[in-house]
Amino acid sequence: MQLVYFSRVREQIGCGEETIDQPNTVQTVADLIAFLSARGQNYATALADMSFIRVAVNQVHVPINHPVSNHDEVAFFPPVTGG
Repeated sequence: MQLVYFSRVREQIGCGEETIDQPNTVQTVADLIAFLSARGQNYATALADMSFIRVAVNQVHVPINHPVSNHDEVAFFPPVTGG
């Protein structure tokens, strides 16, 4: 599974992307967030308030209950503002 982090999420986690093998306990975006948050304080802090984080799976915005697979690209980013 390819994970990509943008903006504030990238800064708090400390990297822009990483590849992980999908754990058996991870079936949805919510499961993935719980798994990542348990990896360390930097992940927990970056993903603590999902009202300020958007998620895309394979470049499509998805809800937190969306399923994920080991072949997916999952991106985390703050909401985009325009002007």
